[in-house]
Amino acid sequence: MITIAPQRLIARAPSLRLLWSAMLVLLLSGTAVIAQGDPKRGLYVANAAGCIGCHTAETKDAVSYAGGRALKTPFGTFYGPNITPHPDAGIGRWAEADLVRAVRLGERPDGAHYFPAFPYASFSQMSDADLRDLWAYLRSLPPNAQPSRAHELRFPFGWRFLVLGWKWLFFRPGTFITDAKQTPQLSRGAYLVSVLGHCGECHTPRNFLGGPNRDRLLSGTKAGPEGKPIPNITPTRTKKWNDAEMREFLSTGMTPDFDSANSTMMEVIRNTTSKLTAEDLSSMIAYMRSVPAIPEDK
Repeated sequence: MITIAPQRLIARAPSLRLLWSAMLVLLLSGTAVIAQGDPKRGLYVANAAGCIGCHTAETKDAVSYAGGRALKTPFGTFYGPNITPHPDAGIGRWAEADLVRAVRLGERPDGAHYFPAFPYASFSQMSDADLRDLWAYLRSLPPNAQPSRAHELRFPFGWRFLVLGWKWLFFRPGTFITDAKQTPQLSRGAYLVSVLGHCGECHTPRNFLGGPNRDRLLSGTKAGPEGKPIPNITPTRTKKWNDAEMREFLSTGMTPDFDSANSTMMEVIRNTTSKLTAEDLSSMIAYMRSVPAIPEDK
């Protein structure tokens, strides 16, 4: 596991910090910048990661991945950027290593920090193969000239250099390590839930700095990213449903009592979980059954 402690020592030297970041990308990305990606499989990765939801505006005529989606938080409103291969409005001038750097380290090509509204804290452990295929898929999209909208953040949260402190406290970049004690199904489920699906980003309570409370992972929160309550998805709640009921919910949004998911979760189901293979869906469910049951927050 690579930590960010060395970055603290060189944070005052921008050129050295950029060199350090580039070295980290090479160490973390393996052969990601050499082998050829599969755009068809990259679409599956993009769906599993929910990319379209954050990078597509909610307007009726919105272009997929052209940006503009608003995310309201206690720190202000973030807007998902254009990630089509447009050379000016999107990521058309990026190299594959720039995507690796963004996902693994939460850094822009110019070295500035991405705000953690971009869930790189989870995506950091994405596999080389998935990153390679995701890059191939993004490069296959039609370029769109819609400019990315600037974030509207409260003072002083718009200062990107402050994110370095947030990273020092809460960000642990590294690669996904398979637990030898887990079955292949549980390992795949852990990867889908914790990394690609980044479920903990919404279903884990956070402190006043936006840092996750890892002792209550997936236990829900009374105030999620948009101020709405997010349910506990540990076995404390999910034990009430059998596997078939959970599969139905993650595929259609319908609950066993004929209710339906709220609008936010329904979007996740529509864009992500309903597009997973039956095998991957079973792996997710198996992993969610295996995590510690955490009592509801009173």
